[in-house]
Amino acid sequence: VMMLLLVVLLGVGLNSASAAKLGVVQTEGGQVEGRSHRMGLFRTVDVFKGIPFADVPGRWEKPTPHPGWSGVLKATKYRDRCLQVTLLQTETQGSEDCLYLNIFVPQGRSLSTNLPVMVYLFGGAFLLGASNDVAILGDSLYDGKEMADRGDVIIVTINYRVGTMGFLSSGDARLPGNYGLWDQHAAISWVRRNIRAFGGNPDNITIFGQSAGAASVSYQMLSPYSKGLFRRAISQCGVALSPWALQRSPMALTKKIARKVGCWRTNEDEMFTCLKMSDPVASLSSVGVVMDLLELAPVVDGDFIPDEPSQLFHNAAQFDYLAGVNSMDGHIFAGVDVPSINIRNDTTVKQVRGLLAGLTKEKGSAAIDSAYSVYTSNWGSFPEQAVVKKTVADIETDFLFLVPTQIALKLHAHGARTFSYLFNMKTRIPGFPRWVEAEHAEDLQYLFGKPFATPLVYFPRHRDLSQYMIAYWTNFARTGDPSIGDSKVPAPWPAFTKYHQPYMIINNKITKSSIRYCTLPHRTAHYCTVLDRTILYCVLFYCDVFGLLIFLCCLCSATTYDHTTSITGLKPTASCRQSGEKKKKPEG
Repeated sequence: VMMLLLVVLLGVGLNSASAAKLGVVQTEGGQVEGRSHRMGLFRTVDVFKGIPFADVPGRWEKPTPHPGWSGVLKATKYRDRCLQVTLLQTETQGSEDCLYLNIFVPQGRSLSTNLPVMVYLFGGAFLLGASNDVAILGDSLYDGKEMADRGDVIIVTINYRVGTMGFLSSGDARLPGNYGLWDQHAAISWVRRNIRAFGGNPDNITIFGQSAGAASVSYQMLSPYSKGLFRRAISQCGVALSPWALQRSPMALTKKIARKVGCWRTNEDEMFTCLKMSDPVASLSSVGVVMDLLELAPVVDGDFIPDEPSQLFHNAAQFDYLAGVNSMDGHIFAGVDVPSINIRNDTTVKQVRGLLAGLTKEKGSAAIDSAYSVYTSNWGSFPEQAVVKKTVADIETDFLFLVPTQIALKLHAHGARTFSYLFNMKTRIPGFPRWVEAEHAEDLQYLFGKPFATPLVYFPRHRDLSQYMIAYWTNFARTGDPSIGDSKVPAPWPAFTKYHQPYMIINNKITKSSIRYCTLPHRTAHYCTVLDRTILYCVLFYCDVFGLLIFLCCLCSATTYDHTTSITGLKPTASCRQSGEKKKKPEG
């Protein structure tokens, strides 16, 4: 009898533990009902998929409010991604009816209230991607259940237009562009207006994103339309200052695409009419690759982005900001520009100089020699191939990601709370050389809790890292400080300030020694000087890290398009590397 009573009581307890769920929720458009997922004892996550935040958008028009619906919307399935080409641009996928979002709400014994809210913007080179992209053992990479449950925050993932539908522009009022940024803004605005009904705090919203999504986060911060819309922001491997994040010749790109799809006209207005009446995405898929990977991007439109991004950081002073890069973000791009780094063939000095020449051609031979001297300072007389190949990855990492992020951090630290990091967990991608560290986008699996969701394909060290990242990110969303919040962290993370620039080394062995410091006994900086259609970044850093002399870091990157140079299609003028760590002898 006692055993039967215990079983009954246990059953009642378990039922009550899973009883906390939202059920039907009233939004501005109508009622929605999601599905509750059990995460553990006394823990569930309510998941709402496919809630419309705007109406079906007009072709190359800003998003408009959704008209609403009658009855209860069953929000249990992801909706189509926005119409786009595949990575190889040989076919299309998705729909123009795509402006939907997904909400993940953690629950305990009672309904959650006033939770911090984190809105995720996906990456994909502004060309492709979706809120439910990359299925891993049945779940999207961006599935927010683990992060919501372990961090006790609401996670929102959104769709936005990409590719030609999201970022084609004439550079003037006829086709202003930035439609994908407007979609993001509409989604964040919807969240602010409606999230209280889901148990969220509309006054404590953090936006975060990776790669093009990280640059989008940066643009949302810089836009005058974002005043008071959210509170904090996190950029993972991309900022608005990244050379690939701004299209400086939009009309030239639009004409290039028009020629490919049969809409070329000498009369530009007729050309735009043809593009609008046709299906440019489908047309693109029928003629093969017509766009380089990093061509489509936001533009300075005089509206959402009213000026050069470097001139808009006063708008971002209202937001707490956390930003960083992966230690080998540029490796995937370097492998296209210099394929020998990933195979047994030797990478030659000539190839390294050739890459630097392509990135410094505007500055002439002196710039090539200077950059070569910086990047080969640790080579010695007879460098190992692993050292030479890693140098190539370092060069592209610095130019595309690290130095622009450092500039953005410094500009933001002049007026607001700022934190910096370097993610350097060893790559898990099979087939790469042993010297490869953290590849582009490898941080996402840990942030979204995949080592917990799919434990059989990870080791305990991966779960440690996942726990640390979720704790730091959600603490930051809760308080504006990654060290302070409901989640325990392995080491305090000091702020990055105007005069004191620490950054956190993020891997599975975080301790107090994971904090690296960069003091600035002297500094010269010339940010974002506009020269015709070229932006000049020049930052001079001199760092002493734990008594180690690091080195002079100077970026003078004139960014214009020249698709004979590299996968990036960019002609920077110089790129010099700054690192907080002593260089180790690469393996392999």
